[in-house]
Amino acid sequence: MDFDRFTIGLLILRADAPKLSEQEENALQDAHMAHLAKLHDEGFLLAAGPLLGSSDRDLRGLEIYRGSPDEAKAVADEDPGVLAGRYTHRFLPWMVPGGALSFARTRFPRSMAEV
Repeated sequence: MDFDRFTIGLLILRADAPKLSEQEENALQDAHMAHLAKLHDEGFLLAAGPLLGSSDRDLRGLEIYRGSPDEAKAVADEDPGVLAGRYTHRFLPWMVPGGALSFARTRFPRSMAEV
């Protein structure tokens, strides 16, 4: 049987994240979303979104990448939220039966104003 391989990225709020004003946090969120949209446009990021209702408030989002965990880490480390010291990621290799998943091309919002 053939398998498709992906990488799951978990976006995690750092315990030592800098305190930001509401305006700074909103600007950083928009930059984060623009980064994800760029990765999606390039075909590297297949899906991404916030984790809702999680009892673990440090888990902020989930991303599905095409490529290895090392490849995903290289582009995820360029996220403005990571560069600002607010977030970190955890990466997990994920394997599913070949063809079990398909991801439709869609437009990712580039800011909260587009949501």
